[in-house]
Amino acid sequence: MPPGIIRSQHSARCAMASNDGDKRNPTEVRMSQMVLPCHANHRGQLSTGQLLKWIDTAACLSAERHAGCPCVTASMDDIYFEHTISVGQVVNLKTKVNRAFNSSMEVGIQVTSEDLCSGKEWKVCQAFATFVAQPQGSGKVKLKPVTPLTEEEQLEHSIAAERRRMRLVHTDNIKDLLTRSTMQDECTREQGKNAEVLAQKTRVESVELVLPPHANHQGNTFGGQIMAWMENIATIAASRLCHAHPTLKVIEMFHFRGPSQVGDRLILKAIVNNAFKDSMEVGVCVEAFCHDVTVPRRHINSAFMTFMVLDENNHPSILPCIKPEPGDGERRYQEAIARRKIRLDRKYVISCKQSEVPLSVPWDPSNQVYLSYNNVSALKMLVSKTDWVLAAEIDQVQMYTLEDNTFLSFKLDIRIAVDAKQSFNLLSDLRRRTQWDPFYKECQLLQQVNEDDAIYHVISEVRNAEGKLQDFIILASRRPPCDTGDPYVVAFRSVSLPTHPPIDEYSRGETLCSGFCIWSEGDKTKVSYYNQFTPALVSQVTTNIAGLSSDFASTYKSCERFLIENTKNSERDINTPEA
Repeated sequence: MPPGIIRSQHSARCAMASNDGDKRNPTEVRMSQMVLPCHANHRGQLSTGQLLKWIDTAACLSAERHAGCPCVTASMDDIYFEHTISVGQVVNLKTKVNRAFNSSMEVGIQVTSEDLCSGKEWKVCQAFATFVAQPQGSGKVKLKPVTPLTEEEQLEHSIAAERRRMRLVHTDNIKDLLTRSTMQDECTREQGKNAEVLAQKTRVESVELVLPPHANHQGNTFGGQIMAWMENIATIAASRLCHAHPTLKVIEMFHFRGPSQVGDRLILKAIVNNAFKDSMEVGVCVEAFCHDVTVPRRHINSAFMTFMVLDENNHPSILPCIKPEPGDGERRYQEAIARRKIRLDRKYVISCKQSEVPLSVPWDPSNQVYLSYNNVSALKMLVSKTDWVLAAEIDQVQMYTLEDNTFLSFKLDIRIAVDAKQSFNLLSDLRRRTQWDPFYKECQLLQQVNEDDAIYHVISEVRNAEGKLQDFIILASRRPPCDTGDPYVVAFRSVSLPTHPPIDEYSRGETLCSGFCIWSEGDKTKVSYYNQFTPALVSQVTTNIAGLSSDFASTYKSCERFLIENTKNSERDINTPEA
């Protein structure tokens, strides 16, 4: 069925369903599809390519509902597939626009499967797609902002800015990591010596003619169709290595570099870049050309897909080793090693549960972008909570608490007549915190990672049961506002550095999540400090709150005086003429 017909049918279906809740996001699309034999692979499971088509269809509907004009897929973030779907089961998709920027928007996608007989439901995957509005004619479009309606939507709206930042630096980050990484380890070198399969034997090339059924309502090739073709050819390449039926587990970011139209020919190429113990990476690229042979081919898409071979007990099988081709093959082989390390680091950092120990995750160049993302996102998650309770108000400092499972969090609010940006710059530098926070004894800058991230060694005045002072290794991540109404953000969390292990002189402490959010409110600036305490400190904080101690308020009043005085000094320096 042509994509345009699928869209119109589901538009009507979703329009009828939109009356079932007052708080339904106007961009939300819900689509349910029964998995039929025509959608399945040889094992009776839903083809991943078909699932990608449905994902792209529903996400595009959400984007076009918000934009009010045609939209095209710009990229699809990494997708981790957690569950397979069998014939006879139902696929449920829910999509909605999380945030709109100038002409692009992020669409959040949730996919679950449902067994109608047992009533059980499973999470299949979560994804984030970027769509770009394509107005008719030569005019430009400025998308209207998204208004979050629930706490969950507020959180996604806030973190969408951080995910966008990661996408913009993704390519440069990969290049930088590949340049600095040690491209081999002993295990992979040994694999190369005992290789069983030549990489060129897994090479696959195919051509597809773009016909009207493959196009969207704008005449461009449907993005979901291109992704489905890519998944199909990657599966063939993977099968040539393992001589079995592989299962796709991860897709690493589809990025559409340009459109193709009806009548174009698409050349799809795939090859196994590297094989690890129980997984393999397949690289896929797509080029387009038209009937005019004088026009050069256009690179329109590429992706890396990770496959496994699962046995009858759903356990990964051991895979043959791969021997790369000289030149480009060696480069792809080494890059696959680096990408695998990046994926594992990223998965560990982003999926790390706050209740797990250690709280301090390792810091190295391969995970710095994701640690920074996780640091800021954790603080924004705390800010988005709506269950804060006013515990005390002392000297115009408002103190709120939040009990969430085993964690106790608090926030302090003040409103002062200082510049928001200057306050942001002053609070971003942890070395200056010793000037107003009595709990900070010393603070040393260990590493200025980049303009937005720095690592500090902090020695506090807090002592443990043995009388030792506590020290911390703190990652400070700062973010200016992404859009009007956004706060300035400074987030803190513990990390571990091999160059600075714990020493006997101090008791190494860990901070879970803390930081500042700074809002400009006309002639006033609202400065909020958040802290989520680990179980070890809950009793101390509870006593402080129960006794209505003024420690927190007096410390924050010191912060207020620090900001006011330094803002005045800054203005004085600017207004003082040079001699």
